[in-house]
Amino acid sequence: MTPLFRPLRSIANGFGMAWWARVETRQPDVTYWFGPYIRRTSLEAALPPFLADLRSEGAGEINHTLLKTRRFEPLTIAAEG
Repeated sequence: MTPLFRPLRSIANGFGMAWWARVETRQPDVTYWFGPYIRRTSLEAALPPFLADLRSEGAGEINHTLLKTRRFEPLTIAAEG
């Protein structure tokens, strides 16, 4: 990644124009936000290793949705209860 991309991703995220993946797992019940990316194709290319890492850590059912949105901390949200 070139140094120019980090500020561009930050600006795109601030305006709600960045691509994010919302990844939800069961057992444990956790929502992960993966991003931001300027292009959907970049996100689609980077997502499989992240999903593979979750599987290797023993996550149960894994579902994901690609969204163009604005997202800030927290990027990992565990279900209460």
